[in-house]
Amino acid sequence: MSVTTSGLQSNVRRRAAKNAVELLSSMRFAIALLVVLAIASIIGTVLTQGDPYPNYVNQFGPFWADIFRSLGLYTVYGSWWFMLILGFLMVSVLLCVIRHAPKIVADVRSWKDRVREGSLRAFHHRGEFVAAAAPAQTADVLAKLAARLGYRFVVRETDGGVLIAAKRGALARLGYIFTHLAVVVICLGSLVDSNLPVKLQMWLFDKTPITDNASISSIAPQHRLPVSNPTFRGYAWVPEGQSVSTAILNEPDGSLVQDLPFSIQLKRFIVDYYSTGMPRLFASDIVVIDHRTGARIPARVEVNKPFEYDGVSIYQSSFQDGGSQMRMTLWPMTGARATGSPFGGTIGSAVPLSPGVPGADGQSVEFVDFRPINVEDLSSDDGATGAAHRPHESFEAALDARLGSGAKSEHPLDLRNVGPSVQYKVRDKDGQAREYNNYMLPIDVDGASMFLAGVRENPGDAFRYLRIPADSAGTPADWMRLRAAFEDPALRAEAAHRFAIRSVSEANPDLRLHLEESALRVMTLFAGADSGAAARTPGGLPAGGFQAIAAFIDQSVPKDQQETAANLLMRMLEGATWDLWQLAREQAGEPDTTANAQAARFVQDSINAVSDSFLYGAPVYLQLDGFRQVQASVFQLTRAPGRKVVYLGSLLLVLGILSMFYVRERRLWFRVKGSDSGTNVLMAMSTARRTLDFENEFVRTREAVGKALGAAPVDAGAPDAATVPRAGSTQDTDR
Repeated sequence: MSVTTSGLQSNVRRRAAKNAVELLSSMRFAIALLVVLAIASIIGTVLTQGDPYPNYVNQFGPFWADIFRSLGLYTVYGSWWFMLILGFLMVSVLLCVIRHAPKIVADVRSWKDRVREGSLRAFHHRGEFVAAAAPAQTADVLAKLAARLGYRFVVRETDGGVLIAAKRGALARLGYIFTHLAVVVICLGSLVDSNLPVKLQMWLFDKTPITDNASISSIAPQHRLPVSNPTFRGYAWVPEGQSVSTAILNEPDGSLVQDLPFSIQLKRFIVDYYSTGMPRLFASDIVVIDHRTGARIPARVEVNKPFEYDGVSIYQSSFQDGGSQMRMTLWPMTGARATGSPFGGTIGSAVPLSPGVPGADGQSVEFVDFRPINVEDLSSDDGATGAAHRPHESFEAALDARLGSGAKSEHPLDLRNVGPSVQYKVRDKDGQAREYNNYMLPIDVDGASMFLAGVRENPGDAFRYLRIPADSAGTPADWMRLRAAFEDPALRAEAAHRFAIRSVSEANPDLRLHLEESALRVMTLFAGADSGAAARTPGGLPAGGFQAIAAFIDQSVPKDQQETAANLLMRMLEGATWDLWQLAREQAGEPDTTANAQAARFVQDSINAVSDSFLYGAPVYLQLDGFRQVQASVFQLTRAPGRKVVYLGSLLLVLGILSMFYVRERRLWFRVKGSDSGTNVLMAMSTARRTLDFENEFVRTREAVGKALGAAPVDAGAPDAATVPRAGSTQDTDR
């Protein structure tokens, strides 16, 4: 059978229709569609599919993001043009099968038993023998030999002799049909499982996506898909102890609600972690409640272990917080108030700040997320113990540290669970919000115990952390009292006075007074209470901290004296802060602190934290005291009837490829004819693909024929097995 790229030649009179049928059924058109599908599949693999549109705007910019959306590149496999190409490819390949299948089937069924002697002599692989036995006996021996070699054969009487036509591996020709039918079946299964049925319902039954937030029960019928929907792929979010009976189908311009024939109740969510903090196992114990019978079917859904009921597969997709309840302490970050007050909320809810909170001004707290475990690498840049203390490495250890996985680090990791954290937003009355991430437990940072309070302006930014030093009781209360004392003018004045008395003797009253005034001035600058400071922080608060002192030095001190002035002011600030801390403790009824290295470190860390607090941008700090965790599972729900169709197509594809590449068609002829010198036997062989294996097989078959007949070949028509085979197909034998 000759190979051509032309298509089916129809009998249609109209030239345009005839050309269209020829093009649609041609090999060149099918190959072009396959190339386009391959390119589209690459785009769909490289470009993340189904993300929110703002993510693509951030990645590509508004211009290209809009163009890519108009081309459907964010949902390649569900776009109209992708499904249209699949449809055309299915029709094109099917027409190719319709065109060639009858010829292939006829060729498989044909024995080619009408070949003439002259044609057999023209074969490249042939052999002639002269047997001593009678023609009938010789034909019987050759027939048994062909059967022993695995050939099926027919025997036909011809003029003056007998023709035995045998064939083996004829089903290899069916590999073409299997392979092409596999493409059709796979495309059909893909179309069945695509969102084409959903699109048809939107076009024919006026189903439209919903764009706003609303409760499931209040969503109108035009936004809901019926239980009988043949195929869908959606998601369901189920908190522990609750149930859902719908799935959400994401569309480019909104969402559709898919009603389910059952409800899913989440009894318990199970999660286990690796030492790195990554989830090792998460599974859901669920109960499926049938709406028709009321039956309750318990099941467990794990990753890669779905549960299927009523044609719907339930997959464990991910997990989220399901509305954990937070118990917190609200600490004001502005004003002279130093006491905390109870506060709380539920993840996913918003709680307004009390008008009595300094700086609240209509702001509210939106609880975003809660994490019960946070594993962080607390090692320093040169390793957990430092490079100077690491033992000498052997050559093998040094080589192993630098080879292997790209995720390896030559420094040891100090992975620790630093405890729970809560993430929330503080939104002002204008709708602007900052995001915060606070850890529940103090964390050891460079040898000091710190509460980490993260803040970021945009969701894509990394958190910047305010380090609040923990007191001896493991709370931020001491630092909060010190922060509030900085904003009390009377306490600042008293602290400056005490510092001057401690630093200068009574014999020098003028120097003592001058030091007191200087200490008060630097504390006023640091507290952001200097009336001359015009700069404001991002949160709208007066500028203070180190930035205020730096601005004062830059404006008031000559350049060559600024470093000396900065060191002097910092020493005065540290000394006066010590006295301010003791005053704050006295007001709270706490005893004075003994001066030691630990107390001095606390003062230094407190000064740094007060300076950074001006950039914190929130009127409150929320300390997490306790919680009641509620988990939620995210399930992927799919109804995919085309899955079995795709499996069938994959099976056909495997069978077709195996038969085409590993099954070789061979044909064998024996023409037996009596003569005066004995019985003449003419043997010929052919194959669809001439290979070195076939050359060897022909040599073995010719030797087997000679041994069975007890005669040597008169004329060998083929080269020996070492000859390189020629490319090309054998000539047609139907003559």
